[in-house]
Amino acid sequence: MEAPEAAAAAAVDGENGMRWKGSWYAVGQRAVLVPYLREHVPRYHEWMQDPALLEATASEPLSLAQEFEVHRSWTLDPLKHTFIVLDKDLIQGEFLVGNPHTEAMVGDVNIYMNDPDDTQLAEIEIMIAEQKSRGKGLGQEVILMMMAFAVEKYRIHTFRAKISDSNTASLKLFRKLGFKDASYSAVFKEVRICGTFNFWKEYLSMLFFVHKIYKISP
Repeated sequence: MEAPEAAAAAAVDGENGMRWKGSWYAVGQRAVLVPYLREHVPRYHEWMQDPALLEATASEPLSLAQEFEVHRSWTLDPLKHTFIVLDKDLIQGEFLVGNPHTEAMVGDVNIYMNDPDDTQLAEIEIMIAEQKSRGKGLGQEVILMMMAFAVEKYRIHTFRAKISDSNTASLKLFRKLGFKDASYSAVFKEVRICGTFNFWKEYLSMLFFVHKIYKISP
């Protein structure tokens, strides 16, 4: 079995997939990536009532019940991995594995491995929803942390992002990290940008931002 298929296989079978995804954490200099837990859903739902965030993420408003259903589907999907982003400056007390630390959640980061022609390609997206945590370098660190995780755990070699042409902050961030414009959709007013990384050089630079990626046995 190929490495990406083996990784995906580890995340299937219903509740087993939820436990597999729920056991990974990444700790960086400014941010902590934690599993997307049910405790995070109400705050996430509040974010997604903001018209600006809905536009930036090309999303539709959902009810809280629908948000819980989406959370479950994301958690069970073997081709998607989501982390909630914690701002270290907002964590009350010490960071504790298993504690959702909802007081410090400021956004999320996702990868989608849904290209049947290339199982080592992932679409990546990030949202820093809390205004107070923007402009601190969290976005750059979180993207690099997620890419380091995806390279190590899913053997991803190419990353792609689809960004609204009005989301100038995200476009600037990804281009700063070496992503190149690949195409533009006039219909969706969306820029597609891609990054293919030399494993040794870029992977080591990613790990500079990651203090620890670790798994907690269920």
